Amino acid sequence: MGRIGFTTTIPVEIILAAGKEPVDLNNVFITSTRAGEMVEMAEEAGYPRNTCGWIKGLYAAALENDLEAVIAVMHGDCSNTLALMETLEIKGIKIIPFAFPYVREREMIEHNINRLMNYFGVSSEQVEQVRKRLDAVRRLCHKIDEMTWKDNLVSGFENHYYLVSSSDFNGDPEKYEEEIKAFIARASRRQPYKDTLRLAYIGVPPIFTDLYQVLEEMGARVVYNEVQRQFAMPFVSDDIYEQYLKYTYPYGAFARLEDIQQEIERRGVDGVIHYTQTFCFRQIEDLIYREKIKLPFLTLEGDKPGKLDARSRMRLEAFINMLKR
Repeated sequence: MGRIGFTTTIPVEIILAAGKEPVDLNNVFITSTRAGEMVEMAEEAGYPRNTCGWIKGLYAAALENDLEAVIAVMHGDCSNTLALMETLEIKGIKIIPFAFPYVREREMIEHNINRLMNYFGVSSEQVEQVRKRLDAVRRLCHKIDEMTWKDNLVSGFENHYYLVSSSDFNGDPEKYEEEIKAFIARASRRQPYKDTLRLAYIGVPPIFTDLYQVLEEMGARVVYNEVQRQFAMPFVSDDIYEQYLKYTYPYGAFARLEDIQQEIERRGVDGVIHYTQTFCFRQIEDLIYREKIKLPFLTLEGDKPGKLDARSRMRLEAFINMLKR
């Protein structure tokens, strides 16, 4: 079975329909015990210091894993992906381009998804069969999400972990499904959390490894992980084209904002943390969220993988204390 890496959430149903193993390079990078070394490896290869840490990690992850090819999302994710792919191509890695359309229209997403299906030699019927199978797995992710904000039985980190893993189902949807079922059974027997504060986390998943744990030590729990929830496709769709049209992340700040505002109201959120990655163009979007979201708001910036630095800890502590007052 060939392993197909990718740089952000893509129609993973196509990879599985083709009998391949999906590999989200972001998850490979950030869960590695050598994540810091992987960033340094990219810098030693010539990546500038003022380049996003995730891009550097993706570069090293792609080189260190035995991959048949890498699907590169050229639009709808990171503005540095084209250069990343060129540096991987020169190392002999096969690149398959994919793009979410700038205009959020069905005709355009159909064209791009069909091209990817044609590349892997699978039919829409085969892909739809896989999608319906994955719906059952994703419903378990939605259950975990509900157990986080409604039943108060799941921590912010656990919510993050299981939802972010739904981008590639850890390479094996069946095994992942069993893992989730076992977790839900364990979590169902817990006593509910008695939080002081309920937080929303918006933005790309954090490069910090201990953010959620630190927040809970301070008496606050994340009950809404925006992008991670979107990875699990939290909506009903008639087909794969509609599914990836409803998926908000690739379509800009305003597409995401509508979903964010609905969820923070539904979940009774007290404050919002917007995570921005150093040197990422999405930092500019912070201006929009600050203006439109009418809740206490903290922008938290991260650079390299590892634990929270002292300054970030202090800013979080001050934010939490302000909310408590």
